[in-house]
Amino acid sequence: MLLIFQLAIILLASKIAGDLSVRLGQPSVLGKLLVGIILGPSVLGLVTNSEILKEISNIGVILLMFVAGLETDVKEFKRSAKAATNVGVFGILAPLGLGYVAGMSLGMHTFESIFLGLLLSATSVSISVQTLKELNQLKSKEGSTIMGAAVIDDVLVILGLAFLMSFAGGDVDLGMVVLKKVIFFGAIILLSWKVVPWVLKRFTALQVTESTFTGGLIICFLFAYFAEYTGVAAIIGAYIAGIAISLTKFRDEVSHKAETVSYSLFVPVFFTSIGLSAEFSGILSNLWLIVLLSVIAILTKLVGGAIGARISGFKWKNSMAIGAAMISRGEVALIIAAIGLENNLLPADLFAVLIVVVLVTTIVTPPLMKFFFGRLQNESDAVALKKNA
Repeated sequence: MLLIFQLAIILLASKIAGDLSVRLGQPSVLGKLLVGIILGPSVLGLVTNSEILKEISNIGVILLMFVAGLETDVKEFKRSAKAATNVGVFGILAPLGLGYVAGMSLGMHTFESIFLGLLLSATSVSISVQTLKELNQLKSKEGSTIMGAAVIDDVLVILGLAFLMSFAGGDVDLGMVVLKKVIFFGAIILLSWKVVPWVLKRFTALQVTESTFTGGLIICFLFAYFAEYTGVAAIIGAYIAGIAISLTKFRDEVSHKAETVSYSLFVPVFFTSIGLSAEFSGILSNLWLIVLLSVIAILTKLVGGAIGARISGFKWKNSMAIGAAMISRGEVALIIAAIGLENNLLPADLFAVLIVVVLVTTIVTPPLMKFFFGRLQNESDAVALKKNA
């Protein structure tokens, strides 16, 4: 019964907080993140991040990325490939380099410093996806570049982590890691091209309710599982599943129902659970380190991503908007941090600090995106007004 009560509290609080955030001129996701901190153990203690809530949260982020894939403009996605590659690569190089320097300055060993750089290089665009949707930018050239860069970022960071662990004495077969990535992307292209349309067509013919949508969910979850199994983040698999279905005639039906199911329960739990994981005990004694690493984490992704976009032909205003969307580290960095702690690549005291840093990057992303994309919108409105004058 406790779970039912907690779900009711989360849904009520997230909707009210999201509405207040919008009324204050910010994306609703910011309010949903902050209310998780308020409800969690650090403030009111009304909700604890139990294993069941974590699993519901995992489903939430998978469905969020699935919906994003369904709404992706594939033609624009292909046109943005070069820009996405540049944003992804430069968005890794900047935090990797400065993170390494910061680690060495803090007295960490070489492998630990490289790991810190890799952790700060991670990007989780689940928060950015929601903000892009609210700003009506998900199908824009900038939105397509951000999504493509996120896929590239995930693959490169995971490969870098496997490479580091193989040298640091971890039980990692680098060749097998690379092979799994090749198998995943090769198989996923074949499945998306041939199998997905066939499966949905067969499910549509079934004499049961919501068969087409159920078929879409099955594809989403299987793609997410396959991605996780081969060392690619589950959210990437879910996103690709959405793209695959978006190329079929079943896109609108699956998309509409996926949004209803996702945003009614699972996605609000995901956003709130990020705040629930906040732990502020002992924060004052490490405040300077949290501030330092937070500044490094924010600026390196913002500037690195912006440089990658700028050399791809975007104007600086557009480039800064793209860089802002890459800042959030989210659940991807938390997973990497846990791996580092388990393999002695991350000191225990620094682990607690980085949890707060990840939370900071996640919270600052929506308002920064609102600011930079807002400037683009204002500029576009001014141009349109001048033409009509």
